[in-house]
Amino acid sequence: MSAAHPSPAEPTAAAAAAPALSAELRAHFAPLLDGTLMERCGMELLTLDAGGGTMSMPVAGNTQPAGLLHGGATIALAESIASFAAILRAREVHGEGAQAVGTSVSALHHRSARTGLVTATAVARHAGRQVASYLVDVHDEAGMLLSTVTVEAMLLPPR
Repeated sequence: MSAAHPSPAEPTAAAAAAPALSAELRAHFAPLLDGTLMERCGMELLTLDAGGGTMSMPVAGNTQPAGLLHGGATIALAESIASFAAILRAREVHGEGAQAVGTSVSALHHRSARTGLVTATAVARHAGRQVASYLVDVHDEAGMLLSTVTVEAMLLPPR
């Protein structure tokens, strides 16, 4: 496959760069997901560090009336993985207890999906002390690019 359409068996360089979610990190974030949109949409953290990560979501249950993956669900997936990475960046900069909040999201949808899983891969484009920006590509199981999303987050010190 071409670089524009990576195979799921051959993850993008960005996806390969982020480490698999450690048991410690998974245990830390698991209670934070209870009752959230991420839980209702079936999102699953796959890899994560302050520089980015990957998160998947089933198409089933996240569709619009025409049976296609809902653009809003796609954006929520992209913002979620970028936000998790931004939280880790905030903690690198400001210490334990720091948080990140999204301030801007912009999406371009190239195509949609009807079945299977979609995976969002976030890569930091700017990792500052107050703001972090991520570029997120969302692919289907065949590796087709569905959406490109930019997410900016403000990095907040502990309160």
